[in-house]
Amino acid sequence: MSDWHGKYVIGLTGNIATGKSVVRKMLEHLGAYSIDADALSHRAMAKGAPAYRPIVELFGAWVLDQNKEIDRKKLGNLVFATPDAMQKLEEIVHPFVKQATDLLVKRSKHKVVVIEAIKLLEGDMASLCDSIWVADTPESMQITRLMQKRGLDQTEARQRIDAQNPQKDKVDAADVVIDNSASFEDLWKQVSAGWKTINQSEEPAASEVVREAKAGDFAVKRGHPRNSEEIATLMTRLGKIEMNSGDVMAAFGEKAFFILELDEKLVGLAGWQVENLVTRVTDIYITADVSPEGGLKALVEEIERASKALQSEAALLFLNGDLAAQGKIWEELGYEKRTPASLGVQAWQDAAEEKLTPEKTLLFKQQRIDRVLRPI
Repeated sequence: MSDWHGKYVIGLTGNIATGKSVVRKMLEHLGAYSIDADALSHRAMAKGAPAYRPIVELFGAWVLDQNKEIDRKKLGNLVFATPDAMQKLEEIVHPFVKQATDLLVKRSKHKVVVIEAIKLLEGDMASLCDSIWVADTPESMQITRLMQKRGLDQTEARQRIDAQNPQKDKVDAADVVIDNSASFEDLWKQVSAGWKTINQSEEPAASEVVREAKAGDFAVKRGHPRNSEEIATLMTRLGKIEMNSGDVMAAFGEKAFFILELDEKLVGLAGWQVENLVTRVTDIYITADVSPEGGLKALVEEIERASKALQSEAALLFLNGDLAAQGKIWEELGYEKRTPASLGVQAWQDAAEEKLTPEKTLLFKQQRIDRVLRPI
């Protein structure tokens, strides 16, 4: 990999279910560009992508599902139980992940980059990082998270943990250790403190204005954990769901928020994320007393601007009936109704299937033509 001149690179690691991704997203909120190397490895295995054929040739067609995609759970059960198989899989996938990571870092305009990789210290990527951060949590909590979030039983969860190098080795090699065993508020304080050691500027303002407003026009502000109470109140009122500041703090572990104002009055918000180079807008609300045309455009344009800076390839909007019915607005913004199966790219389809619910409508817009790990 090439020299990343002018970038400060954080290598973020920790064993499975220690909460690395939450720490990475919090660093992203603070101004870093984040890369999930493990998600890139999944992209490399997609049908037609560079690692697909070598994996099928090595392990056999039995690892494929009915759609001829690699069944990652089936493959995972094999490699986590067989160290030699894991090593062979990594020898295939890791070179492609390195190439993709190199491309993303070079294209990024951010000064600080965080690379999340579970095998960061076991390979040569750690030598390219300026600082090593390790997410840490008790093993009992790892097992609980694997059972609750990934549907594993206790035996499978322990097998995944035991297949990895000891967590203590990672902690001993760390420049910064983040204890992810308490509240989200505590986690945010630790991440913010670590950020300040590499970035001397102050933490972003509680409501950073990203779109200035003239009289009678909409302003868009970037939400921040400091104003989680304000966000919770708005979501409760507009979304007709019960939210408190703790819920919003937890949500900041996976998404960001934009707040919409008209004449300094809160009139809407959007919750969104860029994960695996796909933008997903899962929460979008506008008060009934304002024109949806101006408000929706203001929010979506800022989401697109911010997500393009994060090198998003595609944007997915998950809308309720009232907003989905604003067909003219979405057409002007370049979105179209789609089904997950029609998206073509496996990473886009996976992102859509994960968030789409029966009461929501999926809208799609491609944001980049040049894709990372493009199928061949």
